Amino acid sequence: MKDFKLENFQPIVSEIVAIEIAKAPQNVREQYSEVLGYGAEQLNVDDEVDILTEAYEQAEILTPKFMEDMIHIALATVANVDIVVSWNFKHIVHFDKIRQFNAVNLKMGYKELEIYSPREVANYEEE
Repeated sequence: MKDFKLENFQPIVSEIVAIEIAKAPQNVREQYSEVLGYGAEQLNVDDEVDILTEAYEQAEILTPKFMEDMIHIALATVANVDIVVSWNFKHIVHFDKIRQFNAVNLKMGYKELEIYSPREVANYEEE
């Protein structure tokens, strides 16, 4: 994360990320701790997130086996985040999946999400 200027952003994490990070390698846990040190806001699942997650499932964007991935996107959508950054190239940072999530978001009255890999935002510099 040395090239990434996290102070330009308000990091937002979820209770699901915290559970996933606990099982991650030490270097990933250290980077997560660094993100938390920037005053990360933690999101929690509520009824609105559950309804949007169910809409993703009904649209068959992902199978129920990958419910946590749908919850990640629903949490970000409901919280009105600007950018989702993920290493999950199969279910989240994937052109077709982004398009499908955003179609449901728009149908449900939410804005579209910008979804990128950490490499895509690593060298971000404010204008």
